[in-house]
Amino acid sequence: MNYILSDGNHRDSFLPFTFTRPVADLRIGILTIKEKWENHLNERVSFKTESYLSEKFPLKVASENIVIIANVLPDTDLAQRIARLNPSEALYHNEQLIAYNTADPFLHFDASGYQRVEWKESTFIIDHVWDIFSKNEEALQSDFELLTQNRKSQPLSTTNQVINPENIFLEEGAKVEFSILNASSGPIYIGKNVEIMEGCIVRGGLALCDNAVLKMGAKIYGPCTFGPYCKVGGEVNNSVLFAYSNKGHEGFLGNSVLGEWCNLGADTNTSNLKNNYAEVRLWNYTTEGFARTGLQFCGLVMGDHSKCGINTMFNTGTVVGVSANIFGSGYPRNFIPSFTWGGASGFTTYLTKKAYEASKAMMKRRKVEFDDVEEGILNYVFELTKRWRKD
Repeated sequence: MNYILSDGNHRDSFLPFTFTRPVADLRIGILTIKEKWENHLNERVSFKTESYLSEKFPLKVASENIVIIANVLPDTDLAQRIARLNPSEALYHNEQLIAYNTADPFLHFDASGYQRVEWKESTFIIDHVWDIFSKNEEALQSDFELLTQNRKSQPLSTTNQVINPENIFLEEGAKVEFSILNASSGPIYIGKNVEIMEGCIVRGGLALCDNAVLKMGAKIYGPCTFGPYCKVGGEVNNSVLFAYSNKGHEGFLGNSVLGEWCNLGADTNTSNLKNNYAEVRLWNYTTEGFARTGLQFCGLVMGDHSKCGINTMFNTGTVVGVSANIFGSGYPRNFIPSFTWGGASGFTTYLTKKAYEASKAMMKRRKVEFDDVEEGILNYVFELTKRWRKD
């Protein structure tokens, strides 16, 4: 069977991250949504997404295809039920379309052409960009059980102080010395070649994905996820960093999500609670206004390739787009469009030539090439987002 993960109608709900990736490439818990489905289905999957993303995230088509809506996260029972879908059957949970079996995945889904099948079991669905951190605890626990089932952890050095060691898993090559790991409130997953430097204090849940680094003296309150090659220091609470992003110094990051290739300058701080304790509103790209989140705690949402200088202060519920560069004193506004340059005193357009120079330099340090495909995606995003920039 050929499996395809589709953005469905949910792409706009996860901007700015889905400017540069399909919904299925979002990371929540330990794995991306794509990786979760591949583990549960034991099959490779492809993407049905925006055409400008298709070269990096291609679609594979066969004579029979099961299309899965990518904001639905798998479990064993759901994956098995989807695998049994017959041609022209569509699986629903309440009114949410979950998956359908089709000979032509290019066609727009028309419910009248499918036999409706109901899935009445509990289903893990993410609907909003803030679900990435607010539902990270549940996703992390599920991924931890999936990845560690019937496996034995690498030994943990006796230089560490540990609570609930049975809830801690180290992959091959991980190094942890002279740190405090408390897994009583959630699992701690330490991926391949991860390093937790001396003096770190960790309260789970925590996912440190392959080759990530936790810098000396870091204070981590779960549930947090730091993706592959991320570097993290200072104080972090309930936040997700996708991959290759850095919060390497002192400062606080809470109830936040950072995409790939982001960098927070030393002593950057995010507010995650309004000083009147009111509900946080977050920029909505569809309505072009600030939407209610139902959350009291919500910090920073930052798209791929964005950076900020030292001592940057972010207000509660700030959304930063793709390839923004933020610096200077004071609080910048709480919606910063893609490809903007500046801070509280004002913004101008961040020219693509300068933005790409910074991206190339950062990626080169990690031995990753900034290629024509990546540049093409960012060029498209630059044009797509220009209506929000005001020079």
